[in-house]
Amino acid sequence: MRISRLALVALVAGCQSTPAPPPSPPAPSTAPASRPTAPVSPPTIGSFERGITPRVAPPLPAVPLVVGPLTPKVVFPEANQAIPVRDSNFIFGSVGNGNATLTINGAPVTVAPNGTFLAFLPVPPPTAPRYELVARAGADSTRFVVPVRVLPPRIDLSTTGRLVVDTGSASPRGASLTLRDNEPVRVSVRAPQNANAWVVANGATQPLVNTGGNSFATDVAARQLRTGGTLYVARGADTVKLTLARIAAADSTRWVMLGDVAQQADTDAAIIGRSTPNGTYRWMFVPGTIVQETGRNGDNVRVRLDSQLEAWVDAPFVHALPAGSPSPRRVIGAMALVPSPGWVDVVMPVSSPPPFLLEQDLDHITLTLYGSQATPDIIKFLQNDSLVRVLNWIPEASDRVRISMELSQPPYGYLMLFDSRGLVLRLRRPPRTSLARPLEGLTITVDPGHPPGGAIGPTSLTEAQAVLPIAQKLRQLLEQRGARVVMTRTTMDAVDLHLRSVIARRTNSNALISIHLNAFGDGINPFPNVGTSTLFYLQQTEPMARLVQAGMMREMGLRDLGIHYQNIAIGRTTWMPALICEGAFLMVPEQENAVRDETFQERYARGVADGVEAYFRTFAPR
Repeated sequence: MRISRLALVALVAGCQSTPAPPPSPPAPSTAPASRPTAPVSPPTIGSFERGITPRVAPPLPAVPLVVGPLTPKVVFPEANQAIPVRDSNFIFGSVGNGNATLTINGAPVTVAPNGTFLAFLPVPPPTAPRYELVARAGADSTRFVVPVRVLPPRIDLSTTGRLVVDTGSASPRGASLTLRDNEPVRVSVRAPQNANAWVVANGATQPLVNTGGNSFATDVAARQLRTGGTLYVARGADTVKLTLARIAAADSTRWVMLGDVAQQADTDAAIIGRSTPNGTYRWMFVPGTIVQETGRNGDNVRVRLDSQLEAWVDAPFVHALPAGSPSPRRVIGAMALVPSPGWVDVVMPVSSPPPFLLEQDLDHITLTLYGSQATPDIIKFLQNDSLVRVLNWIPEASDRVRISMELSQPPYGYLMLFDSRGLVLRLRRPPRTSLARPLEGLTITVDPGHPPGGAIGPTSLTEAQAVLPIAQKLRQLLEQRGARVVMTRTTMDAVDLHLRSVIARRTNSNALISIHLNAFGDGINPFPNVGTSTLFYLQQTEPMARLVQAGMMREMGLRDLGIHYQNIAIGRTTWMPALICEGAFLMVPEQENAVRDETFQERYARGVADGVEAYFRTFAPR
């Protein structure tokens, strides 16, 4: 799915042929009403009644022999591409003749029958930054050179001779930081272990401590660095002097709004929160949420969720409120559970959207509301609905409320809304299905992964090209089994990554299945690590991920790499189970050849379809 810069997962303009979906919440599905008569147990892998019976999969299609002139071509790395690792990296491409022998920088490399190759070799030295390929077939031979850019030699932090310091490691330097007075700032540098290091800031001198080997560090209060500071490293008569960044003071009275109030009607809009600057996604805030800004780190803004917790958001989504704006007063009043045929709304009256975190488990959901209080004198259970059995609220702190919901079945999907009623958690009901045809009447969105970006194979086959016929075969299988299928793309036109989830939500799909082919990042040896895997993010998808993985293993027979929790954009779709299938590794010659084969494409699609069908069979009355 990603391979250095060749596998960008970028956001680009969406396909113009896709109409802009309406901003309103989804209408009830036209599929049969979904009210299971009994609690649903998590699926059991390998159970015959679930439809996934283990068996030995057929072998991969044989790689055909190609005999032709020697025409070496390196697909990765490209000429003059930067290699970001120092030790070893992969290189792949083709030589045009399956009977050829090949060496790269003197090392023998196996050539597949179709003339392709994949090698994992030492990175060329800075003195000779190139891959030299020599291919031979009978009396014919050819030489091909690929220049690359490699990292400079490691800095020699010798304990003798002239003092050398790794100036690039010195911190803080260059970054734009805004912090509170008493916040510790790590001052650090790499230098010879027999050197001395200290920082001078605001007229005070503080030594750096050797934390092991060549690392020196200490913590300095942010207020000491308001006008910057100077880092010194010395040994004997040699001294290196480095200027440190200035740390700006955070304004503790600055209130900001995340996103725009106008976006609140769009259930697909969310402001992302992270636990660290540029870290992985953790929170998805409703636009219009008001919080306190407490710091900055480059293009990341730190905001206070409540008195005990802070998060980081992207600066473009942070809008300062006028000076003197009051703090929000968020008090949850009388709550209600309002059932509909396709979902249950948990309505929490409150004046403005609070920051929140939703956590799922096998049979309950926990919603934590930050910067909020609660005083519900009543909780109305409108109608005798069975999806939410019990709702309880607990004040965890003076400005934090935990709302716990016990469910009669595992979570299936949800939306967070803010409307005239207040904050609304919309819990989706799973569909009612049948044992014989569990996909009948359901809507499944099939997403052929990429473009833009994606992996690439030794013959230059791109992931976007390779997964399209697999996704189309999956569509045919799902339709044969009674499902309505929505495709996020049917051509090679690029589709915005976020739009793929929007398409699935606004067609009220029951599942989102994204078809991909895998690749490794720089520096990873591909040979012991290739296989099949399934990626999910939300707990609601885990049961389906296990069954889809079992289906693919049954049909494709590659190494079982298991299922993985991974913070992926498709997986963050909340209204339905959503996953990514990584059926094979496109960079491996035998597997690139396989995904060109129509029979193997059908096996990939059938494995996924069997897993999806087995998952929805678990909702059938017994």
